[in-house]
Amino acid sequence: MADIIEINDTNFNDNVTNAKGVTVVDFYAPWCGPCRKLSDIISQVADDFAGRVNVFKFNTDENVEAAKQFSVSSLPTVLIFKDGESVERLTGLVPKSSIVTHIEKHL
Repeated sequence: MADIIEINDTNFNDNVTNAKGVTVVDFYAPWCGPCRKLSDIISQVADDFAGRVNVFKFNTDENVEAAKQFSVSSLPTVLIFKDGESVERLTGLVPKSSIVTHIEKHL
């Protein structure tokens, strides 16, 4: 499985909002059960789209600014960005097929 880079408020813009192409950000908290289950799915997605899509994790317990900026109020939330713009929002424990479908729309 892919080792997904964890980003924070300091490097969020460099990795996400200033990035070209498709970027997936998994907003999570360590105490969140559905977040832990989704983590495995996100790793599979990162493997499936390696080299085509950037995939990051964002801990909302340790970083709040980006979560506030994008109105993340429920966990887990997956945001899909295209050329730095948020284009899709998936909230809750969603199936891999749904994440893949939403990513493929923007490739």
